[in-house]
Amino acid sequence: LEVALNLQRLDKKDEAKSLLKTLTDSDPKDYEALVTLGNLYRNNEEFAPAADAYNAAIALITTPQRDNWTVYYYRGIALERIKQWDKAEADFRKALQLEPDQPMVLNYLGYSMIDKKINLTEAIAMVRKAVELKPNDGYIVDSLGWAHFRLGEYDEAVKQLERAVELKPADPVIADHLGDAYWRVGRQLEARFQWQHAKDNKPEPDDLARIDKKLKDGLADEPAVTPAQSAPSGNNG
Repeated sequence: LEVALNLQRLDKKDEAKSLLKTLTDSDPKDYEALVTLGNLYRNNEEFAPAADAYNAAIALITTPQRDNWTVYYYRGIALERIKQWDKAEADFRKALQLEPDQPMVLNYLGYSMIDKKINLTEAIAMVRKAVELKPNDGYIVDSLGWAHFRLGEYDEAVKQLERAVELKPADPVIADHLGDAYWRVGRQLEARFQWQHAKDNKPEPDDLARIDKKLKDGLADEPAVTPAQSAPSGNNG
């Protein structure tokens, strides 16, 4: 296992993957090897095989303990990325059940619900708690800013998103969010600058298409959502 980790650190991902597969094939009950294989797939954005590896690891857990929160969190990320939201949400909530004050989980679940416009009251509370726990984490501050944006609180969104960009200046998602907030408060030149900055920092293909459209046409009008209007998570497939 240590050899595989060293190969991974040296960016020899295929060799690390091959070794880990050999380990897990020879001992299907090697929990650490399964989690490490899942992490390798996940870090390489191979989310379906990552979820499979985490499934095998979780199947070995008889009674989940506090330190098992990570594998549920990691599987939740993999499932969310392959658009299996209901299963992902269940994993994030399981991780929080095991480790209630984990800022990464609070942020990921809170942000996901905010982005899907569901359970907004709970989602914002989660993100606020995450910010209290890690006030200088740009991704978490971005989530809070995006929550304000979704609620139509654009001035506060700008304030938080500007801070998030200061903390993570090269992140395309955060720059894209700030561009949207600038547009909503009438700062259109600055909005286009942020969208261009987001585009220059290699966003995901789906995000790139949206950014190109905004650079061409601006940001379309969209009604803000109030917490009372947000749908329960079960309505979101």
